[in-house]
Amino acid sequence: MYRTRTCGNLRLADEGLVVTLAGWVQRTRKMGGMTFVDLRDRYGITQLVFNQEVDADLCEKANKLGREYVIQVTGTVRERSSKNKNIPTGDIELIVSELNVLNAAVTPPFTIEDETDGGDDLRMKYRYLDLRRNAVRKNLELRHRMAFEVRNYLDKQGFLEVETPVLVNSTPEGARDFVVPSRMNPGQFYALPQSPQTLKQLLMVSGFDRYFQIVKCFRDEDLRADRQPEFTQIDCEMSFVEQEDVLNIFEGMAKHLFKVIRGIEIKEPFQRMTWHDAMKYYGSDKPDLRFGMKFVELMDIMKGHGFSVFDDAAYVGGICAEGAATYTRKQLDALTEFVKRPQVGAKGMVYARVEADGSVKSSVDKFYTQETLQQMKEAFGAKPGDLILILSGDNAMKTRKQLCELRLEVASQLGLRDKNKFACLWVVDFPLFEWSEEDQRFYAMHHPFTSPKPEDIPLLDSDTGAVRANAYDMVINGVEVGGGSIRIHDSKLQDKMFQLLGFTEERAQSQFGFLMNAFKYGAPPHGGLAYGLDRWVSLFAGLDSIRDCIAFPKNNSGRDVMLDAPSVIDDVQLDELCLKVDVKE
Repeated sequence: MYRTRTCGNLRLADEGLVVTLAGWVQRTRKMGGMTFVDLRDRYGITQLVFNQEVDADLCEKANKLGREYVIQVTGTVRERSSKNKNIPTGDIELIVSELNVLNAAVTPPFTIEDETDGGDDLRMKYRYLDLRRNAVRKNLELRHRMAFEVRNYLDKQGFLEVETPVLVNSTPEGARDFVVPSRMNPGQFYALPQSPQTLKQLLMVSGFDRYFQIVKCFRDEDLRADRQPEFTQIDCEMSFVEQEDVLNIFEGMAKHLFKVIRGIEIKEPFQRMTWHDAMKYYGSDKPDLRFGMKFVELMDIMKGHGFSVFDDAAYVGGICAEGAATYTRKQLDALTEFVKRPQVGAKGMVYARVEADGSVKSSVDKFYTQETLQQMKEAFGAKPGDLILILSGDNAMKTRKQLCELRLEVASQLGLRDKNKFACLWVVDFPLFEWSEEDQRFYAMHHPFTSPKPEDIPLLDSDTGAVRANAYDMVINGVEVGGGSIRIHDSKLQDKMFQLLGFTEERAQSQFGFLMNAFKYGAPPHGGLAYGLDRWVSLFAGLDSIRDCIAFPKNNSGRDVMLDAPSVIDDVQLDELCLKVDVKE
């Protein structure tokens, strides 16, 4: 055998044992007539000891080892005289009697350590080396444990794991599809699934009742920290359920993951918040509730006093940062510049401090009496030492989003976004439709199979924009970790939905006829939810990006720099696919 033990499981109780280890050389240190080698495998690090006086040839061989050499050693476990409390094997070392170099290695382009000297692009190019690092390996081990616990939980709830096709039809509504040309059907294309949505609905029609799948999905869209062109969903569907049934099952899953993976037991129900309230009080449909700073509208108090910035605004609102009155003028100017950035888009910011005596000192004092400023203070419930920050604008929705960015920035500066604290929330009652001014038509806010609230069905014709969706998102720490809806299971209501979305009968039949026809054979009431596995893992790992919990991620340009993909294919392949490439400048 190449090894009898691993580099992470030897302890003081093993003293005197003769073992064989195999792994990679982390580092070597020569101290007088002694050479020390840190040997690493997936399980940990063990210190190896070579003694010049005991075996000069063996010690000389050890001195020639380079970083990342793959070696096999046999030796005797001994208690260390100088213990290392930072590693589990720090009480022991291995006195080596035999060394076998299994594979020499060139010097890696960056250090294979927790605090590496490699930049993002370099580490992505040599991802197979980056994966040797303890921090990245732990993320993938966490991912494995979470996927295992998801399967364990859903199996106990009666769900069946069913695989759905990767080559499907294109559905251009929503995000862009990745398309795949078909050689056997010239001029025709498959699409990679953005979600198994219609397929899992067909499984409900088939009577499978409770389905799940940990599935790869694909969207050809611009990237950011929480997006990749290919990502993994925990995709689920249930029959004969209403919204409350779905929320209970998947809130249960979340609590199970918190307890088993993080050791956090959550007994109280998750908070519920309507989409309308989330947008009104936090400017986001995924509010971070680890801290306060709930929006307060100030139009009634602050308008009509001669300050044109507020008087001419459609919306005036602000946040109260507890204990932040100590902010200096330089810090407040920096916050003002922050909200003026193009990605935020505000024109400026007004601030007010609540002094120790309860009086209010504002950047717009000359326009407001102390009486009016006291009314503003009371609206926030502000106390001495608090700081009030106010934005205004001619569009309420836009200004609330700017205020949301300011709220998150201030919370970050005050250290309120603790990655070891979790605030869980269901956002419910989304609008069913969103209006596009550019196209002068409605689009489905989620997808065209989402059911309206039963009580809102009469509004589909009379007040389409007011119809609420039977939809829900789970939000944790300002991150949407999953979402879903109760589906339309009545073919007539689905026809109506397609009409409102501007589908012709021919187009609806062409794209979704298979589903509509299936409904005619008896579709049960059904609904479901999809969690983002990548987001769950990054949340539990305390990461700012999902990339480090994916084995082989793409970069911000959607490229795999290790595989050099996407890449040009040769003319022979293009001819077989009946394709010509015309790259636009």
